[in-house]
Amino acid sequence: MKIKHFVLGFLVLAGASASAQTRKKAAAPAAASTSLAHPKLVVGIVIDQMRWDYLYRYYDRYQAGGLKRMLNEGFTCENTQIDYLPTETGPGHSCIYSGSVPAIHGIASNDYIEQATGRHMYCAGDTTVQSVGTTSTAGQMSPRNLQVTTITDELRLGTNFRSKVIGVSLKDRGAILPAGHTANAAYWFDDASGNFITSTYYMNDLPAWVKSFNASGKLQKYLSQKWNTLYPIDTYVQSNPDNSPYEGKYRGETSPVFPHDLSVISKKENNGNSAIRSSPYGISLSIDFAEQAIESEKLGQNSVTDFLALSLSSTDYVGHQFGPNAVETEDVYLRLDKDLAAFFSYLDAKIGKGNYTAFLTADHGAAHNPKFLQDHGVPAGYVSPGAMARDLNAFLEKKFDTKGLVLDANNYMINFNNVLIKNKGLSTDAIIAESLGFLSTQLGVLYAVNSRNVEQAGLPEWIKTRVINGYNKDYSGAIQVILKPGYYGGSPNATGTTHGTWTPYDTHIPLVFMGWGVQHGALNRETHMTDISATLAAILHLQMPDGCIGKPIAELIKR
Repeated sequence: MKIKHFVLGFLVLAGASASAQTRKKAAAPAAASTSLAHPKLVVGIVIDQMRWDYLYRYYDRYQAGGLKRMLNEGFTCENTQIDYLPTETGPGHSCIYSGSVPAIHGIASNDYIEQATGRHMYCAGDTTVQSVGTTSTAGQMSPRNLQVTTITDELRLGTNFRSKVIGVSLKDRGAILPAGHTANAAYWFDDASGNFITSTYYMNDLPAWVKSFNASGKLQKYLSQKWNTLYPIDTYVQSNPDNSPYEGKYRGETSPVFPHDLSVISKKENNGNSAIRSSPYGISLSIDFAEQAIESEKLGQNSVTDFLALSLSSTDYVGHQFGPNAVETEDVYLRLDKDLAAFFSYLDAKIGKGNYTAFLTADHGAAHNPKFLQDHGVPAGYVSPGAMARDLNAFLEKKFDTKGLVLDANNYMINFNNVLIKNKGLSTDAIIAESLGFLSTQLGVLYAVNSRNVEQAGLPEWIKTRVINGYNKDYSGAIQVILKPGYYGGSPNATGTTHGTWTPYDTHIPLVFMGWGVQHGALNRETHMTDISATLAAILHLQMPDGCIGKPIAELIKR
């Protein structure tokens, strides 16, 4: 019996030992995967002035590897709306990356007025820093006016600053505001030198690779070309005839028609290098620089996630000059798509397909040209901000016996001379009340609203919410002017287009995610620009930016 018990005990112990070994082997993979998975690189792509419908207006002509790839492999949010006014580049880039709105983040528009002093401010302007890479003042820029963190800041903070963050754009604000306060670098294009530059906020000298890029001759190569259509011009059926009265001309050209000889145009410009901005080659140059940044800074080869914030500006310059219905606009998007296809192929080879997360969106949309709409029987028109300020000043002068009570009427806001009003002992409330009555009768004005008391205004909720979110007490005008649909600020019969209003053509933007952590699909419920950084925070397992009011778009996140 003792022998039987011994054998039985031995077998039990052996079985237990084997079982323990089995559990250890089974547990080994779990122990090896205790570190949280993450993408090697996040690439944020903002297409300046891209209307949502451009995803589909030219869809049949896009290549398989560009925008079509994002739609067919990634996740598209088909009803993404901007949450505030005005719809402009500075507030747009700030909102995309912070999830916040002007009422909180402080970037009230591209250019705005400090209400207490009347001082004019630029959203990225900073006279306490100096230019790096140029002798011009184009480098006196930083993110200091942005009063919140960005998702790029949160990535740096969340990895104890081991992640690298770099912002790239032709526009200073397109590079600086997305890259955030803690970025390793932000680079933008300087017309005077023809260089990508930065400021002493980031560094005291350009890296060798940036100097090498600037000296490479790429800019001159692009500016020596003629911009002709990518495909035969008679196939551009989504556009007006090439010689259209709604389009603006380049200097040196007698009509806005192809081909556009950039070598000639650049000589006619005040500064020849600026011609790159309003051509598709500005996109190519920006992506060339972004790829060099990835190579030289070894982005995506880190132990933690890196972030490239890329803003492509030429679509905005071309849009402003030619409008949404021009052959030039159709062609710039076909060329953008071609460049994106090549860029994604580069990322696949360098970082690895599925190892990076990319998203594409826009900072705002754009209106149809009002004269174009009028000629097709659609209600539309122009409102001159300069004339509005002048006429309102004349009206208030008679009422209050004081000249110059209005500083300007830009960004669809009325900025009063608050220093003068205080010194004269006038009533701001009385001036606002008189102004509201005057403005509400002006051609093209739908509403004139006291920005400080929007809750009591009889406005549709869609508009009311955007006015509230856009009003910053320190930097926004006291009155918000809401224009009728189809109207925008400009001189009569102005060519091209602009943006900045509450209407869907300005507020409805594309939003497509692709790659690591993203599942394939589409969503038609309303999402918001403020949701972008919250979604990135969820994918990357980071804290949301400190001013974020958005929510993660859970449907697109792969579990």
